[in-house]
Amino acid sequence: MLATEDILETIGMIREECLDIRTITMGISLYDCQSDDPKRLCDKIYDKIMSSARNLVATGEEISKYYGIPIINKRVSVTPIALMAGGLDRDGVVNIAKTMDKAARELGINFIGGYSALVQKGFTNGSRTLIDSIPEALASTERVCSSVNAASTKAGINMDAVAQMGRIIKETAYLTRDNGSLGCAKLVVFANVPEDNPFMAGAFHGVGEPETVINVGVSGPGVVASAIRRAGDCSLADLAELIKKTAFKITRVGQLVALAASEKLNVPFGIVDLSLAPTPAIGDSVAYILESMGLEQCGCPGTTAALAMLNDAVKKGGVMASSQVGGLSGAFIPVSEDAGMIAAARSGMLSIEKLEAMTAVCSVGLDMIAIPGDTSAEAISGIIADELSIGVVNFKTTAARLIPAYGSKVGDTINFGGLLGEAPVMPIKTGSPEKFIHRGGRIPAPIQSLKN
Repeated sequence: MLATEDILETIGMIREECLDIRTITMGISLYDCQSDDPKRLCDKIYDKIMSSARNLVATGEEISKYYGIPIINKRVSVTPIALMAGGLDRDGVVNIAKTMDKAARELGINFIGGYSALVQKGFTNGSRTLIDSIPEALASTERVCSSVNAASTKAGINMDAVAQMGRIIKETAYLTRDNGSLGCAKLVVFANVPEDNPFMAGAFHGVGEPETVINVGVSGPGVVASAIRRAGDCSLADLAELIKKTAFKITRVGQLVALAASEKLNVPFGIVDLSLAPTPAIGDSVAYILESMGLEQCGCPGTTAALAMLNDAVKKGGVMASSQVGGLSGAFIPVSEDAGMIAAARSGMLSIEKLEAMTAVCSVGLDMIAIPGDTSAEAISGIIADELSIGVVNFKTTAARLIPAYGSKVGDTINFGGLLGEAPVMPIKTGSPEKFIHRGGRIPAPIQSLKN
């Protein structure tokens, strides 16, 4: 039986502390859609998405109304399209993106992920075609998200892919220049990508996943920050215990919604991703959590240590709440989507270099960072390579979602609206990695990859 105080506490979290279910994401396998006829392939993909996810939005709204829990996004992820694209030319792959976008729009879902390629050890014909098509695909669609896994601890870093992604990001920025280079906000480059991630832009339906699956991403930075403020001047050990208990409660809400969605849709429950995903709303900020822990401002000395403690406590609380935790699971630090991060970046306290250090101890990586529009493709590739190397050496997922907003300079602000927020354009180092990037080839896997 639920205790009255637990019910009231959860209501308070929702009403006053921005607790929500950030996303219900349905993963859909497209393997049975293969066809030698490009038009028939698109038709089969459209039919599969529409039939599998036809009740997703209505079910999410029904659950939200019944439990009184906000469910912000309903999303779909599909089999990496590069696996379907071996016999297609660029136009054929772009048509798949347009088909995905059409299905997403008609279903009323927010985003659809899976315009993706896994190239950590090399390229297939399909992955080459897909990567080459990304700028056009993202410029000609509204809801399609794209990801490329260019590195893993087992394979090392595919520097040819990293070099190409610098050019792809630049081209995407140019083709979407009339909209703040928004296409780049829907494109992410990974190391050690998880195959069950419900969050965009990196979601896709992995090769080991079932035919369809429900994955849920929870949120609640405001809940954690409020709990810390109420705790007052306790020790760090007591603070970690408090964060752990709060993460437990947040994850239980996610588990409740995931199980309800699984039952109503008759789709297997996959995972709860217990990441603390911020929004631009005041109070719903990972940076504010760190500042509640005792930092004057996010980015000052001690930030990485505080974030490491937060991330660890969140994971410990989450795995006690659910036996099916996956995805990314930790604290996100997307600059444009976090009011505290935005303030710290504008003040100069938070730099790209400090963010890179923070990504060694938290979920994902350099996320939603606007950089000057004239940044070279080689410099972008260098930033990506730095970030991926952290993931490869440390057996963790890292990623880069960089936005070289066309025509922008340091000090400008790029406004994306909605959950994507606004990004202050941050400075980067001016030295060039051009010769290093153009060497090409693959950075070998680190010695710690030899686990067998």
